[in-house]
Amino acid sequence: MKFRATLTGFSAILMWSFLALLTVASGKMQPFQLLAICFAIGSIPGIVVLLLRPERLNLLRQPAKVWITGIAGLFGYHFLYFTALRHAPAVEAGLIAYLWPLLIVVGSALLPGERLRWYHIVGALMGLAGTVLIVGRNGFHFEGAYAVGYGAAFLCAFTWSGYSLITRRFEAVSTDVVTIFCLVTAILSFFCHLGLEETIWPESAAQWIAVLGLGLFPVGAAFYAWDYGVKNGDIQILGAASYAAPLLSTLILTLFGFAEPSWGIALACLLVTGGAVLAAHRMILRHGRAEQVQAEAAE
Repeated sequence: MKFRATLTGFSAILMWSFLALLTVASGKMQPFQLLAICFAIGSIPGIVVLLLRPERLNLLRQPAKVWITGIAGLFGYHFLYFTALRHAPAVEAGLIAYLWPLLIVVGSALLPGERLRWYHIVGALMGLAGTVLIVGRNGFHFEGAYAVGYGAAFLCAFTWSGYSLITRRFEAVSTDVVTIFCLVTAILSFFCHLGLEETIWPESAAQWIAVLGLGLFPVGAAFYAWDYGVKNGDIQILGAASYAAPLLSTLILTLFGFAEPSWGIALACLLVTGGAVLAAHRMILRHGRAEQVQAEAAE
């Protein structure tokens, strides 16, 4: 159960790795406009399930703290991220924002029933080092003039890690609630778009397909998978493995010709992969032994 749930959570990381490619392919649509459309698309599968199985509507009766956590997590993270990008260079802001996997690993020590091991921390630090190589391959230039953007990026990291850790405490809450999180995030993003941006629509069918892909996967199914994973899987392993997202994203961009291959990316591969394997090695070994025992019992 825990192994499968962890794999489900990792599927969210895989989907997030396509975020950059699909965003580039979607054209020049404004961030909050794109977010509103994508989260609206992401809420549709959940709405369909609720319409087909109306008895699941009872699962939406949750305390206010569940709704506040979910909406603040999804909308708050993206609002702070875009605010950071508006007030600071993307490279530095992105690196600061990507402290959230490390914060999840360290913060998991506060969760009931969890024990933080040295290999979880070392694995997360290896992943962070790999991310530094990827994000900062052209160097970093932190300047005081961008303090607002850096601050928003720090809040961004704490928002997503906090959302993920608190969600673990709501393990009895059905993942159906993510449907409403997505829907409300779409509505709030729409109002932010109206107040902050100029409307720009995709110019081709290919760009619309990219928008649809974003809404169905990285800004849709990924949040359902992540919710299930952090509630039922190994949140420390998921935290360390989350550094695979920027690595895989860079590899995908390189494959499609949007980035240049380098030795730095190769070293980042070793660091991120090694860190994830180190963090997860005991679960992998336990799962392997369990499968062996089952196979022997079936003979």
